[in-house]
Amino acid sequence: MSTYSKSPKDTTSLPPTSLRYVKYTLLYVLLIPLINWSFIWAPMWEMLPGWAFNPVTIITGLVLVVRDFAQREIGHEVLIAMAVALGLTALAAGPELALASGAAFAISEIVDWLLFTFSKYTLSTRVLLSSALAAPLDTTIFLYGAEMIRDGMFTLPNIVMSIIGKMAGAVVIWWFIRRREKRIA
Repeated sequence: MSTYSKSPKDTTSLPPTSLRYVKYTLLYVLLIPLINWSFIWAPMWEMLPGWAFNPVTIITGLVLVVRDFAQREIGHEVLIAMAVALGLTALAAGPELALASGAAFAISEIVDWLLFTFSKYTLSTRVLLSSALAAPLDTTIFLYGAEMIRDGMFTLPNIVMSIIGKMAGAVVIWWFIRRREKRIA
């Protein structure tokens, strides 16, 4: 399926021979349009005067972490999964939002791909580093594009809450993976 290289310390990969071995890829493909569609209708929450954010930004971190696991399952073909998800986004939320999401994912995917392909770090470290590098890029590009569709999306609170949400999710996943790596070692 793929010539994806993984770290020698990464002993948790399974051969992608059935649907159960691509569960994160399927989750990734479904999460992208669901979260993008949610940006259209979710209300803006005003925390302080002039500081409103979309609550969906808090859960967007799931996509970055799930993408890391999808990439472990199918390697470089994760780009195909992203294209399918963006097609579904275009159907569910419109082509403009799919374009904003696609640009953001393309940039953050390149960061992930480079880190996961060429680094020899443990899985836990790669998950944390890829989120730390990709979250600010992904957030800024997506919210800038979403601003063209819905006013008030490209705001400092939205950017900050999205990055915090993405990193909080990454830290939780990092912690679980790190514990597992220590048990195995």
